[in-house]
This record gives sequence, C-alpha cells and structure tokens, in this order.
Amino acid sequence: MYFAALLARTEDGWEASDTELDDVETLSDLADLAREASPDEDTVLVLIEQEDAWFGVVRLDGEEDPRIYVSDAAAAARSSYGEILLTDELLGRDPDDGDVLDALDLDGTEDGDSDEDDDDDAEEGAGAAGSAESVPHGPVGDALILDDLGVSEKELRLMSTDAVTEIAESLGASETLETVR
Repeated sequence: MYFAALLARTEDGWEASDTELDDVETLSDLADLAREASPDEDTVLVLIEQEDAWFGVVRLDGEEDPRIYVSDAAAAARSSYGEILLTDELLGRDPDDGDVLDALDLDGTEDGDSDEDDDDDAEEGAGAAGSAESVPHGPVGDALILDDLGVSEKELRLMSTDAVTEIAESLGASETLETVR
C-alpha cells in the first residue's frame, strides 16, 4: 500500500494535501505537481511511503532542482513510484551507459537470423541482473534533505516503517498530515 502527500510550508505553517501519483511519470512531472502546491515558491516536500518497504522525500525550494532521499533504493526500484525518484544522477550512473548496448544488435544470432524465444529469455535475464547490480540496497540521495527543518541525517536514516508520520511529527505537521491520510 502506498501513501503520498505534499507538505507545503507557508507563513501560517505547513499545509498538507493528498496527492495522486497516477499521472506522474517522471521526476519533472512530480516537481511540477509539487510546485503547483506552493505558488509563493515556499518549500514543498513530497512524501512517498510504501508500507514496510521504503520511503522517499523530494524537496523543492522555489525553482531549485529537486533534492531527493530514498530509504532503500533496491526496494524502491521494484515500485513504479520508486522508479520515478531513482534517477541516473541519484544512483551515480551515466545515463548513456545502457544506450550503447541497446544501439548494438547483439542478439546472439548469426547472419541476422533471429530466435525470438532465446532473445526474450536473454533480455529478461540481463535486465533483471543489470538493474539489481546498478541499484544499491539501502539509502541513496541527500540525507541532509530535512536537516535545516529539524530532522538530522541520523534520524532520517533510522526511520523505517512509519517514516512519513515521523517526519511530519518532527516538522510539527502531524495533525495537518493526518487530515489527508
């Protein structure tokens, strides 16, 4: 089960809104959605949690690039919402690395003959192994993402099963968040 919410900091404190991620396909889409929640370019946090598996925090401060923290990259990689957060930059990958092999016709056949069953099996095995190797187990991203808001790196790394609630409590926004939960 997933839960996603936006917390926007305003002059009057934090405002929460439930967010629907069905139409979000990229980090850019998510950033646009978050920026819409705060027309005054205040700090906006997108909190995403998959029950007992992982959580993610995306922070936007005005027009700056989003800052991201994911508690367990390997678990998030198995989630469509997690994949949005796990950018090549966040994982320290060169986005062009995969394109080189994709551009080559390395299907393992001779003289252009194809064996579709063998190709499909090879691609599935290579894809699963490639993604597992390139996504680390454990946290990735900016662990200081909430430091200036009262959640230290150590506290963030120790959060697990109910991280979104713990973050909201630390920010003084737990009641606000509960209105959209």
